[in-house]
Amino acid sequence: MSEMSKIKLPENLLYNKDYSWVKIDGDIAIVGVIEPATKKVKEFVFVKLPEKGKKIKQGETYVSLEAVKWSGHLSSPVSGEIIEVNEKLFDEPSLINKDPYGSWIMKVKMSDKGELKKLMKAKEAMEWFKEK
Repeated sequence: MSEMSKIKLPENLLYNKDYSWVKIDGDIAIVGVIEPATKKVKEFVFVKLPEKGKKIKQGETYVSLEAVKWSGHLSSPVSGEIIEVNEKLFDEPSLINKDPYGSWIMKVKMSDKGELKKLMKAKEAMEWFKEK
């Protein structure tokens, strides 16, 4: 990922090793897809959103995404109950590409804030992603 050197990850977010970002707001985790992943696939054409009210565990798939030449699943950086889903993305998945840090996918009421220790800060995440 040579384009990683041109991209800066926001310092106020946490990251998992599956290209997801997390913004913490009290006991709520707001989750989305990092910019380098959105640049790599150019444009998402389909998104299978998580289900509101569902319980999710850290590491479980929370979203399925499809682009023209790529499809895949991302794993949740946190455990808890999905309390909100960004329904706008169903009709316009390319919003994730246009504004990766403004186009969150889900909000989770965390069941274990201790899991946040397993996530990376921006600098650590940049180093990890550069190696991939």
